[in-house]
Amino acid sequence: MVNVICMKWGDKYGANYVNILRAMVRRHLSLPHRFVCFTENASGLHPEVEVFPLPELELPDGIPERCWRKLCTFDRQLGDLHGPTLFLDLDVVVLGSLDSLFELPGKFFICHDYRWYGKLKVTGNSSCYRFNVGEHPEVIDYFRENSDLVRATHRHEQAYLSHKMKELGCLQYWPEAWCRSFKAHCLPRIPIRYVRAPRVPRDARVVIFHGDPNPIDASIGRYNSLRKFWHPSPWVLEHWHDNDVAPSDRRAA
Repeated sequence: MVNVICMKWGDKYGANYVNILRAMVRRHLSLPHRFVCFTENASGLHPEVEVFPLPELELPDGIPERCWRKLCTFDRQLGDLHGPTLFLDLDVVVLGSLDSLFELPGKFFICHDYRWYGKLKVTGNSSCYRFNVGEHPEVIDYFRENSDLVRATHRHEQAYLSHKMKELGCLQYWPEAWCRSFKAHCLPRIPIRYVRAPRVPRDARVVIFHGDPNPIDASIGRYNSLRKFWHPSPWVLEHWHDNDVAPSDRRAA
């Protein structure tokens, strides 16, 4: 049994994002698994979504969000979960089998942060990472004891998490083709994007949507800005939906 988990708090993402993620995981993960959402509001979630309360993380009022709450996944106890666990952001799109993400030997895997990809930066992107529950509580323990220092040193949780895992000797990145960025790998560069639609990334398991756009905006396109312009990407909605029926087969670009 393996685990796939996500977090939902506040009002940025509705229950439909969790339900769509559950369906994509069900379609693309053949291993026996639990799908769990940590949230303060379970209204509208699919009955097959296991729900646990959001872990506690006390931070000063008014500080930038920057997803520090994700660090709570490294608590010694995470609900009643045990073993290999894959964290997925709510706005990812799953294109291929997730089995391989659990089969790679190693203690911790994370995406490259594609803003720095190819520049030998340590920081990863925490839209998709794998760990073993309770194995590295020092990640969250150190943050709780030194949150001011960590926030002064690292801009967001994924920077701290990547550097901490490197310090612990277990930082590994997913194979380059498996986790792709919509902006970096699907969206053509300017001016090519004015005539060519975003492509389906070959061999990708997960496409991450960091910043703008989200999957819905990516699917419908944007024409009111020269800098943030893209043609519709209908392939996104072929995968990003809450039906348990597999999407139609498409040839990758």
